[in-house]
Amino acid sequence: MSLLPWNTIDTVLLDMDGTLLDLHFDNHFWLEHLPQRYAERHGISRAMADMELQPLFARHAGQLTWYCLDFWSRELDLPIVELKREVAHLISLRTDADTFLAALRRASKRVALITNAHRDSLSLKLERVALVPYFDRLISSHDYGFPKEDAQFWYALQADFGFDPARSLFIDDSLAILRSARAYGIAHLLAVRQPDSRQGERDTAEFAAQEDYRALLEGLTM
Repeated sequence: MSLLPWNTIDTVLLDMDGTLLDLHFDNHFWLEHLPQRYAERHGISRAMADMELQPLFARHAGQLTWYCLDFWSRELDLPIVELKREVAHLISLRTDADTFLAALRRASKRVALITNAHRDSLSLKLERVALVPYFDRLISSHDYGFPKEDAQFWYALQADFGFDPARSLFIDDSLAILRSARAYGIAHLLAVRQPDSRQGERDTAEFAAQEDYRALLEGLTM
């Protein structure tokens, strides 16, 4: 990946899960822990739980309901926030993410966390990882009523936070979201090569990828 043109970047927009935080927590919760608790709650086998949950998850993927803990608590008759707390020890920063954030703060860049995570999920993660001091704003797509995959999210973000897309950097581990940001006009886009530390690297298609947060700092004037 070539060096970032930091002299043309005023605003940095950062995803949370898979970008700043290791996606292992979320993958483990949704693919392992939740199905097991669902099976126990409804008195079915784990295999049957997977058969029931996977089509339901697929139906809501990319929609705001997929990220809404209140929705899943009602839909599955489970206390989702409490279940997340059972495995909260798995929440962790990705390597050198805090170094990157601290450098952005020293360089006086405007920095916003923009996440599809529900506010309850965001709060849980902020209890475990000290992210607040690094950001000008912490924004959940639930504040606007549209997920980041939806073009309307970006218009709402612009009205709320105010930024120049041509002078902004956005990093996210979702290709669908990066394409949505590109369509809005955000000039500098980076994907994430390995959002889950327990899984292999991913193909980031047409997007350059963040692989080393320290390497991104080259050329950044403090």
